[in-house]
Amino acid sequence: MIIDTTEIQAINSFSRLESLKEVYGIIWMLVPIFILVLGITLGVLVIVWLEREISAGIQQRIGPEYAGPLGILQALADGTKLLFKENLLPSRGDTRLFSIGPSIAVISILLSYSVIPFSYRFILADLSIGVFLWIAVSSLAPVGLLMSGYGSNNKYSFLGGLRAAAQSISYEIPLTLCVLSISLLSNSLSTVDIVEAQSKYGFWGWNLWRQPIGFIVFIISSLAECERLPFDLPEAEEELVAGYQTEYSGIKFGLFYVASYLNLLVSSLFVTVLYLGGCNLSIPYLFVSDLFDINKRSKVFGTIVGIFITLAKTYLFLFISIATRWTLPRLRMDQLLNLGWKFLLPISLGNLLLTTSSQLLSL
Repeated sequence: MIIDTTEIQAINSFSRLESLKEVYGIIWMLVPIFILVLGITLGVLVIVWLEREISAGIQQRIGPEYAGPLGILQALADGTKLLFKENLLPSRGDTRLFSIGPSIAVISILLSYSVIPFSYRFILADLSIGVFLWIAVSSLAPVGLLMSGYGSNNKYSFLGGLRAAAQSISYEIPLTLCVLSISLLSNSLSTVDIVEAQSKYGFWGWNLWRQPIGFIVFIISSLAECERLPFDLPEAEEELVAGYQTEYSGIKFGLFYVASYLNLLVSSLFVTVLYLGGCNLSIPYLFVSDLFDINKRSKVFGTIVGIFITLAKTYLFLFISIATRWTLPRLRMDQLLNLGWKFLLPISLGNLLLTTSSQLLSL
């Protein structure tokens, strides 16, 4: 039997080409994920620096100023310090739950970023149920906190985990009803469709003007979901010795704060997407039609401008959240639950019924 060497070489070269194509496809698929994770990491570092500067200004004290110019490297220095600190495990606790809890809290929030349209054509996954995916995935974070509190074998930590679960359940329902009202107005659960529905009338097309009650309820519920003052009952230092993360150290301790700031950032992004028009410029096109008609320009220019607009709106809401933390006092646990169940739930349900009625009458 004679073997043709040219055919064997052709087959080998074809198989190598197919292998290179597969590797290229995998790399090209991972590039957007890497860019998104890098951007989220930088966003969290900026939020930490902003919170320290804003809190210092509100309380008339000096903020970070030594680590880098204007202290911009202070958050990076703190993260590096926690990374090299020793991880301690409770001797009588459940080490598996103790180790898995922080990871669940971070991963569940990171998955929410996949459905956020940062700009035109710049979204990781345009799903038809984008907003409900965010609610479903983010609701897993309290499970990680509860696992952390239980696995610590510490009654203070366990009480903090229970508070986190009770608080999340109380405010998840009003927040979901507000999102459902927005989806009824936009006739879609896709975040891209919700942004496009607000772009028809510019600034006056924002859902903020059509859903003012839902906007207020959404802000309050999102602050409670992020465990920010005045809703930081799960980690009240004066009462619980830092709550569910009492027994943690090192990078596991830092993961809880990363999860908190990730949740704050994703909540601010969803406020921008659902109520503030997302990446739309929202300036009357009568005056600046030639300059800001980004849909007709190149994809790169439109994407950059859209990202800048989205981040500008997001950080405006972040400033409000940070200023609220350093202005208002903490609520008691009974006041927190009463606000969620007796006030926000009926108001959000009534807002949903009004929205449904108006949509039915307009048909």
